[in-house]
Amino acid sequence: QMSDHDCQDPPEYWTIHGLWPDKTEECNRTWHFNVTEIKDLMSDMRRYWPDVLHSSLNRTQFWKHEWEKHGTCAATLPVLNSQKKYFGKALELYQHVDLNSCLLKAGIKPSSSYYQMTAIKEALTRFYGVTLKIQCLPPEEGEKAQTIGQIEFCFTKELQLRNCTALKGDSDPMQADLKLGTEELSVCSDTLPTYYPSQVQ
Repeated sequence: QMSDHDCQDPPEYWTIHGLWPDKTEECNRTWHFNVTEIKDLMSDMRRYWPDVLHSSLNRTQFWKHEWEKHGTCAATLPVLNSQKKYFGKALELYQHVDLNSCLLKAGIKPSSSYYQMTAIKEALTRFYGVTLKIQCLPPEEGEKAQTIGQIEFCFTKELQLRNCTALKGDSDPMQADLKLGTEELSVCSDTLPTYYPSQVQ
């Protein structure tokens, strides 16, 4: 998909997908995205929250989607109640969790050999003190390994890290949020060997 959309040099580090409220009905769908409100966040946005799929001139389509789908709902919290606060706080949380250096410190880096998912989970839990949600692309036909695709952090309304555990019977509205081509991300299997590539081919 990236090559179809003129993304010649995808970043070789973890970037932001979004900041999503779990349960809120109060979304103001008429509150449209206005890029001028985040102009002083622009260099960080391009670096840490890049749009690799839409080759629009200024690549703001991804941010517009995230604001209109999730930001307008997150805005029920005073700390997130403007576009500048919403995007600024997401960038701040990204810097705070510092996933890139955490994985490196734990010795988990892109490799052509496989990892055990349980070892990755244990390393992350040890580092953050909470359970994260790791999502994978399932093995392609004839392959045996799943590929890490997304790592989700969960926060309280006070934006403190908490365990990502879906309560029984909860439907997870974010589960079907990201489709990559025909592949779909889902919670990783603990038993399949796990591939962590430097770039998804």
